[in-house]
Amino acid sequence: MSNLTLILGGARSGKSTYAEKLATESGLAVTYIATAQVYDDEFNARVQHHKDRRPASWTLVEEPHRLTQLLAREAAPNQCLIVDCLTVWLAQWLCTDCNPPKNSSWQLEREALLTLLPTLKGTIILVSNEVGMGIVPLGEINRQFQDEQGRLNQVVASLANKVVFVAAGLPMKLKG
Repeated sequence: MSNLTLILGGARSGKSTYAEKLATESGLAVTYIATAQVYDDEFNARVQHHKDRRPASWTLVEEPHRLTQLLAREAAPNQCLIVDCLTVWLAQWLCTDCNPPKNSSWQLEREALLTLLPTLKGTIILVSNEVGMGIVPLGEINRQFQDEQGRLNQVVASLANKVVFVAAGLPMKLKG
């Protein structure tokens, strides 16, 4: 059984920094799983900011779509995995311009992840945006994204040992 932590928060809330702090405090070897694909210079600068603050000893694996397969392969009793983040992972499945694999779907990948999470060994830290605190967005794809992210967060939170909400860099324990 894994030690599964879900860290929620808004954009620039400090959730990734908090996840990195937990990983460091675990004393375990850390693998940082980045789900983003870089499409422009501004986003590249954001990604570089994340890379620059992480310890050089951490392993980085970039995987925008096949997160479940990667977690199954990398999780181990003496290992800490950070997934940053579930929100970008979902967005890349829903956005056809992000080239999601043709031989799968968001629904299949979501179910595979939710089935896998309770079986993983080691320390798993999942970062995700809380998207339910704003207005219902205009546009069908935006509402679909908000709905899917909210549902994913709820199910992952039910599976997690610990759930933390981060606002203004301050962690607030919700569960565990």
